[in-house]
Amino acid sequence: MKAEQSKQKLILRGIAASAGIAEGKVKIVSGAKDAATFPEGGILVAEMTEPSMVIMMNKASAIVTDKGGLTSHPAIVSRELGIPCVVATKTATRDLEDGMKIRIDGGTGEIYLI
Repeated sequence: MKAEQSKQKLILRGIAASAGIAEGKVKIVSGAKDAATFPEGGILVAEMTEPSMVIMMNKASAIVTDKGGLTSHPAIVSRELGIPCVVATKTATRDLEDGMKIRIDGGTGEIYLI
């Protein structure tokens, strides 16, 4: 995997909160109101998740947040769901855009543009 990742552009780093690797398209969400437009397999990107977002989290292939730690809501829920998660990126909601295709490495906390 390292050789494959070296061909891709590292664009963000955060805290590795749930191991695994996922690829998909970014969908930036701010609350439960975004549930109707959240796609199956999308990468959920938020400042921070909350319980009202669990419907979207169940559809997500990975979760990325601006804030959080190893015991934060997105970290715990993503481990329960068995999907990769990177928290505390500080700028994911500003640096990523809807539809951008990325790879999340929940074991290293790295996010790549693909």
